[in-house]
Amino acid sequence: MNDEQPAREPIGEDARIDALDARLKAAREREEQRTKPVVGAEADANYRMGNRVLAELLGGIGGGAFIGWVIDHFAGTAPWGLLGVMFLGIIVAFRSIIRMTSQRPH
Repeated sequence: MNDEQPAREPIGEDARIDALDARLKAAREREEQRTKPVVGAEADANYRMGNRVLAELLGGIGGGAFIGWVIDHFAGTAPWGLLGVMFLGIIVAFRSIIRMTSQRPH
């Protein structure tokens, strides 16, 4: 068995270590609060909002592409009708999403 003392003594109480420990504890608590899972009505409202945004994007792009294709088919202006009306559909979709997300929740 070895009866020798360690080369260094353990670090005594130091105000800097205590302050660091307090800051780490506060940071962990903030991180837990920030990453805590959302439950209840707020999660449901976020899910509905995400579905509405997705529907606006898909509807704007898909609807504009379809209407543009129909215009191209009958007017013989391919691909300019499709591109023009699809671009307008994208603009309308983004405008609608911006209006929807800027409203205050009820």
